[in-house]
Amino acid sequence: MANPPVCRIMDYGKFRYEEAQKAKESRKKSTNVSVKEVKFRPKIGRGDFDVKVRKLDQFIHEGHKVKVTLQFRGREMAHPELGTKILDQVLAVVGEYVKVETQARLEGRNMSMVLSPDKKALDLRKAAGLAPPPVPEDELTDDSDDHDDDDEHDDDVTTAADVTEQAAP
Repeated sequence: MANPPVCRIMDYGKFRYEEAQKAKESRKKSTNVSVKEVKFRPKIGRGDFDVKVRKLDQFIHEGHKVKVTLQFRGREMAHPELGTKILDQVLAVVGEYVKVETQARLEGRNMSMVLSPDKKALDLRKAAGLAPPPVPEDELTDDSDDHDDDDEHDDDVTTAADVTEQAAP
């Protein structure tokens, strides 16, 4: 805008290099938010549920959105309330610091909902230095004890070790 007009003579290669450095620096400061997915089943065991919720919690704390999918098979489709119960338990564990972006809905054989991190709640949680809340013990049933009735009949079976012990004295 000067009168007479003034121009600057510059090294174009150096100009392009400096512009590339500025663009690289701005990309470094930006965050890349992606959608992660965690899949559950209606008959999920206690340990598996805990592991998946811990992974979901990790994704949320990294700032990602999480799609929670519950897969039904066969006759499980007749009881969608079991699926909503599992998804409600997930929300009960991580519900303090997530926003439900899409409510749970049944799409074919899958029931899904999308959770996104609540930045304010996460920052307050980090500032207080709190760990994630524990998973409620009484809500999930562990199906690993289904075969405990067989233990009563194990006493009647004689093994080779029992025979050698009886023969030794």
